[in-house]
Amino acid sequence: MPGLLAAAVLVLAAGCSSGRSPSGHHSTTPGATASSPAPARPAETAPPAKGTVRVVRTVAEGLDSPWGLAPLPEGGLLVSSRDRGTIVRVDEKTGRKTELGAVSGVAAQGEGGLLGIALSPRYASDHLIYAYFTSASDNRLVRMLYDPKRTAGDQLGAPDTIFKGIPKGVIHNGGRIAFGPDGMLYAGTGESGERGPAQDRTSLGGKILRLTPDGAPAPGNPFPDSPVYSYGHRNVQGLAWDDKQRLFAGEFGQDTWDELNAITPGGDYGWPDAEGKSGDGRFRDPIAQWHTDQASPSGIAYAAGSIWLAGLRGERLWRVPLKGTAASAAPQAFLTGTYGRLRTVVAAGGDRLWLVTSDTDGRGTPKKGDDRILELRVT
Repeated sequence: MPGLLAAAVLVLAAGCSSGRSPSGHHSTTPGATASSPAPARPAETAPPAKGTVRVVRTVAEGLDSPWGLAPLPEGGLLVSSRDRGTIVRVDEKTGRKTELGAVSGVAAQGEGGLLGIALSPRYASDHLIYAYFTSASDNRLVRMLYDPKRTAGDQLGAPDTIFKGIPKGVIHNGGRIAFGPDGMLYAGTGESGERGPAQDRTSLGGKILRLTPDGAPAPGNPFPDSPVYSYGHRNVQGLAWDDKQRLFAGEFGQDTWDELNAITPGGDYGWPDAEGKSGDGRFRDPIAQWHTDQASPSGIAYAAGSIWLAGLRGERLWRVPLKGTAASAAPQAFLTGTYGRLRTVVAAGGDRLWLVTSDTDGRGTPKKGDDRILELRVT
């Protein structure tokens, strides 16, 4: 792999891809010619400047250090435990929890452990669960077969490593993964507490990576033979696409500004040379920013025309209404201090969100019932 550490990638089926167009690239309109005028694009509208959040119910309680959440198409919510290294299935109607099993190789320490999870784009036929976790030597991506017909606790196959060599640390391991509209696997990584990796395009730290489902650099990536999609990040723990297939990411600042960014292929987001809006033409400025005690953003989701951002230290859910890839109004805070630290937010269809708290992660103050999953309705 020219220009990148060869040992960083373990490809099980090199070069496999979904055959779809890479994110950020546009195909020619059928029937158009070089002299044909471009079709007019409808003007984008923004949602109302002010929104609402209503907590419909508590879906489940008693979760241990929950981190990632993946809704199953057949019903149920898969939740990863950072510290225990297990995945449980939550019945979203009754709250009943069933342990699938432990993910072998997880070495939980500090902010590391079993982090993001995602379902294969072909889950209906292959029943694969993807996970990002911290091992004894690195952060890595694996996939596992899920067989719900097996006995509880023995429903996960052995992890199959598809990508490894992401720097690990006691802090800043990144960890959010998601399959994009293009069928490719995106992963947010951290700079593991070091300032150097984020601007080094040969390092996997402080990046958003874009991979095929088999772990190879995705076709159409901005840098040849590289999994790097964007760089100059400090610690990316939130990834979401809007209804026009545009990617947004949340990331932690250091002392001053946390960020929500609109991601462009090959974009440099400034860390460690810039934190928040710098106005420096070399870097992409965030579309919204917060003081670090108001956010510390982890998961993000898109619903009702807005990005919703879960705050850990900030203990609140932020709403950022969008017009295109810009914020159309000032961010609005909800649930401030009500449920403690908020780790993950996931679109649940229409105007609904799943929200996961994070008070048992060693930095919160757990109350009876923590941690929990909430169902929200939003506008």
